[in-house]
Amino acid sequence: MRVSVFLLLIFLIPTISQSQPDAEARLAGLDTFVEKVLEGWKSPGISIAVVEKDKVIFAGGFGFRDWENKLPVTQHTLFAIGSCTKAFTASMLGMLVKEGKLDLDQPVRDYLPELEFKNEYTNDHCTLRDMMSHRSGLPRHDYSWYGSTASRSELLKRIQYLEPSAELREKYQYNNFMFMAQGVVLEKITGKSWEQNLQERILDPLKMQHTNMSISALEENDDRSLAYTSSMDGIEKIPYRNIDAIGPAGSINSCASDMAQWLITWINGGSFDSTQIIPSSFWEQAITVQMATGGGRPGAEYPDLHSGGYGLAWGMSSYRGHYRVEHGGGIDGFSTTTCFFPTDSIGIFVVSNQGGPTSAVRNFIADRMLNLDYRDWSGPRLKEKIKAEAMARISPDNDSINQVKGTTPSHAMADYTGSYENKGYGVAKIFLENDTAWVDYNEGGKPTKSFLEHYHYDVFRILSTDQEGKNKNAIKLRFQTNEKGEISGLKIKMEPAVDEIEFVKLSPAFEVSRDALNQYVGEYDLLGTNIKVYLRGDGVLMVLVPGQPDYELVATMKDQFKLKVLDNYEVHFEVDAEEHVKSLSFVQPNGTFKAIRK
Repeated sequence: MRVSVFLLLIFLIPTISQSQPDAEARLAGLDTFVEKVLEGWKSPGISIAVVEKDKVIFAGGFGFRDWENKLPVTQHTLFAIGSCTKAFTASMLGMLVKEGKLDLDQPVRDYLPELEFKNEYTNDHCTLRDMMSHRSGLPRHDYSWYGSTASRSELLKRIQYLEPSAELREKYQYNNFMFMAQGVVLEKITGKSWEQNLQERILDPLKMQHTNMSISALEENDDRSLAYTSSMDGIEKIPYRNIDAIGPAGSINSCASDMAQWLITWINGGSFDSTQIIPSSFWEQAITVQMATGGGRPGAEYPDLHSGGYGLAWGMSSYRGHYRVEHGGGIDGFSTTTCFFPTDSIGIFVVSNQGGPTSAVRNFIADRMLNLDYRDWSGPRLKEKIKAEAMARISPDNDSINQVKGTTPSHAMADYTGSYENKGYGVAKIFLENDTAWVDYNEGGKPTKSFLEHYHYDVFRILSTDQEGKNKNAIKLRFQTNEKGEISGLKIKMEPAVDEIEFVKLSPAFEVSRDALNQYVGEYDLLGTNIKVYLRGDGVLMVLVPGQPDYELVATMKDQFKLKVLDNYEVHFEVDAEEHVKSLSFVQPNGTFKAIRK
């Protein structure tokens, strides 16, 4: 690898701009440092852009975009930049403000009434500024979208069911849904997709000709990096993660040469090639703290580093006496950092296809460009990583401390199978195959690797086939039963900031023809109250109780239905040997009430 990287470095030397006389001197040793970082972190490749004022000082790559075939990283190699996408989305809304089409401080539902929150106060008062600075009151809830096949519009509908963990503007809580929703606002106001807006408003004016916004477009490009993960065991290629649905929060794929143009624009107050791309008023607000993030006090190890807060899609901090604006990005196999120093007119972009060493490389470059003394940013963190991996290999199964031995599930495993729904998280399916209970949730159409292992009572661990024989400190789910003793749902800790997420077991689909439903139509006497059963125009069976709304009935088995909008309320029809309907019974939590057919 040393020889391969050395040859690659020779190839990359011409990518250093000669327009700055001291550029090469300030970045002297970058090749050696990056080579050591790649080797130590077992990272296949890394791409870097460094800009100063309106000049590209460096744009190039080190290592390999394809580890197995030893294809080198170039200045045009595409990487997924993850959440570095957010500043692009926010900037386009800033353009709409300049055009007089929206106000960041008006309730967002003035522009997007279909966006609903669980909290009514948030519904009435949440603004785009709140969403851009992560102070909506919602925690991440990432398991709701990560890996999901739900569309952008379907994800928008899920927001109303997501539990807040704070009041509006109470505290900083990072949330990807809020940036996806900003993209939908952009789409609604302009009548164009987020992707089309991005192409026309930013990529084309900045001549970012290689950048795209989807996994399908990434896969069509020959000069693209593959995604990897690594450990002491070596380097392993992993699949791309498709996050197109939540795209405005993180789906951009870009390269060093293109991101250099983006950084030049931010360094120059939103201007590129003498054209104002990002409105100056928005630029100023974006790099000014809008929300405190906590943890601002300097640490003992690095007293000259401390956080300042979060602006509009950018984080602010003090870096060794210099004002730094930065945002990171991470998605399966990729780790990115985009930063600039407004008062120093310096910008740095670093992306890795392994997910580890980007901040160390960024800081090394920042120290050189700012003429600061050397500090080892990689060594201590690499030692921590190696130690953590070693400890993980020998760590005990801590679950055994709380496990109650000798218990068995309350039901046969077949009773736990079925579909379970949470309206904010979608549907999880549990099915039996070869005596194993498998879990299919957000697998994105891929065969599931997740299965259940009994822990105690009705609590099960969710394990992956990749985890077998390894530490079993795994996520757990616990099944719920109803008054009848039937499995009715499950609870699982999917968002640390709120209580367990509850999934309700769905009744299995039971098909009943329109002709078969007709037999139940008629009037029934319930102690003098006339109950009417009828077929709606679309063939749906309905029941009307005087003084109450019409209820839709959903078949669960032969002659048995549930009320669609009420849990634990059912209607059972009594049928004689000649298949004549004699009566119906309302089966409710407070009793069973029988009505005779007239």
